[in-house]
Amino acid sequence: MLTSLIDYIVFGLLGLNPETRIAQAIHFFIYDSIKIFFLLSTIIFIVAIIRSQFSPEKTRRILSHKKKFIGNILAALLGVATPFCSCSAVPLFIGFVESGIPLGVTLSFLIASPMVNEIALIMLWGLFGWKIALIYIGAGLTVAIVAGIIIGRMKMEKFVQDYVYSIKVGNTQEQLLSWKGKLLYAREYTAGLLKKIWPYVLIGIGIGGFIHGYVPEGFLLKYAGPDNPLGVPIAVLIGVPLYSNAAGIIPVVHALMEKGMAIGTVLSFMMAVTALSLPEAIILKNVLKIRLLILFFGIVATAIIGVGYLFNAIL
Repeated sequence: MLTSLIDYIVFGLLGLNPETRIAQAIHFFIYDSIKIFFLLSTIIFIVAIIRSQFSPEKTRRILSHKKKFIGNILAALLGVATPFCSCSAVPLFIGFVESGIPLGVTLSFLIASPMVNEIALIMLWGLFGWKIALIYIGAGLTVAIVAGIIIGRMKMEKFVQDYVYSIKVGNTQEQLLSWKGKLLYAREYTAGLLKKIWPYVLIGIGIGGFIHGYVPEGFLLKYAGPDNPLGVPIAVLIGVPLYSNAAGIIPVVHALMEKGMAIGTVLSFMMAVTALSLPEAIILKNVLKIRLLILFFGIVATAIIGVGYLFNAIL
């Protein structure tokens, strides 16, 4: 029904020829805009109700009592439930460190929160099916957990800026909301988050529409196809300078996959864009000393590349 409506708008009201590139690009843009914003509104509202029971203080209490890899697993899972971008996750990361949570555990959260969250899951599921959605979530959690464990065992606490440990985070008063309060909170949170991210989503859909309509399939297959042994690291290198959240990059990923780019390469590109970005590096430079910052980016980028090659080999 939605497709028929978009067909009528693009080919009927606008009078565009379905065979032209601009018609295909505009059709993609309108269709994906409606579909993605519907998915976003629904899932953010549901998650906001769930999040109303989990304050940052409660989160820190849960993690501070866990040791070794158990803390990494829980931190990564908490990242799934907290749909922060790579930059907005940093303040909570500082709070975790100040609270005495092991550094490796906090980094598992910092990786998982922007890269693996319920928004990514629902949107991937809706656009590509449950198998690819679960593959991405599983791979992202693995990267977050393994990278956090590796850095944790390297005892890199001395490479965190000294002022971070001296920050005193006040106790956050936890309030138990009624269902009416939860619904009001969810409505306000959904509206507020959509207000912040809608330009990035539309930009992402616009780029996806351009790729869908104008970028030749042969170009993408030549530089990032399954036959190119350097396709995965090239995709990661391109993704790191970009900055977007999962909602903004998924339309681009959708267009790339439709053009024939290998699934592992596409997932690596998405992980690099969401988990590693230049704005995040700039912010983290004020939190982590340069050696730890380089190590963090290097380990995560290497893990993402490994995931890309793995899935290109098995899918």
